[in-house]
Amino acid sequence: AAVTGMVATVDNPACALLGNDLVPAEDVPSAIGVGALVFNAGRLAGAALAGVTVGLLGTAAAYFANGFSFLFVTAVIPFLRPAAGAVRQVTGPAARRSKSDMSVREGLAFFARRPRLLALAGVTGISAVFGRNYGLTLAVLVTGPLAGGAGAFGTVSTVLAAGGIVGAVLGARLRRPSVRLVGALAAGGALLQIVAGLSPSLAVLLVLVLPMAVVESVSDTAGTAVLQTDPPAHLRGRVLGVWGSVGTVWSLGGPPALGLLMETAGPRGALITGGVIIAASIASGHVLHRRRTLATSVTLSSKDAVPLPALQTAA
Repeated sequence: AAVTGMVATVDNPACALLGNDLVPAEDVPSAIGVGALVFNAGRLAGAALAGVTVGLLGTAAAYFANGFSFLFVTAVIPFLRPAAGAVRQVTGPAARRSKSDMSVREGLAFFARRPRLLALAGVTGISAVFGRNYGLTLAVLVTGPLAGGAGAFGTVSTVLAAGGIVGAVLGARLRRPSVRLVGALAAGGALLQIVAGLSPSLAVLLVLVLPMAVVESVSDTAGTAVLQTDPPAHLRGRVLGVWGSVGTVWSLGGPPALGLLMETAGPRGALITGGVIIAASIASGHVLHRRRTLATSVTLSSKDAVPLPALQTAA
């Protein structure tokens, strides 16, 4: 059986919040990359510790130690304090206006009015459902068609964590990430996933898993940076709240849908089909966006091409 890592970290790269204007926009990817680096280092150490614990004490002891480790994380929470200058006290009409703007309705309205945020949600959602649940798909692939065991999947998990660390370092070097970059990385990861589904051996799978993890980590860093720099400061928390609610839907619906796909198509078929769905959806969205942009530019050009004498006559 697959064993979860025993090292838990507070820094989840997908949930980082830079809720003030003290961090320049170009430094946001670096800050998120540091959080991702810590997170994946914990995954790497956790997989190693879990393997040692399973070998010496058994699977039950590994699960107990994993649950017990969360007590250390909980013990840190009372000692957390806001960074100096991060909290600003605003009084008067500006404070009342800020409270009004920070309503849930404002956050939803802003999110719905931003095509790039909607596109980011679409790319992230379909990738999360069909491409990010490696704990399910790769576990079944390793223990099924590739005839591996818990140790083999532990090795795959270790390589995934190592790739996440490399991706975090690369993602931290981003300066102006975009939704287009996130989509391109997700499509690249989908193609790697298709090839991974055809892996004839564990060695080939390990070679493919590393770039898959790198692409996923860079994509997560870029997407989180876009999400935190697009909204204005006074709406950032509400927009991230909307994003968290949408992410809950992915978390609840993704595993059952993927499980049904694996039951009907097998682990290889699930990986291949999921990769095709992701790549095809992103490619279709890109084509539709280009057509819409082209149609808009043509319309504007036709308006600008009206001769001046005709305008004078109409006047």
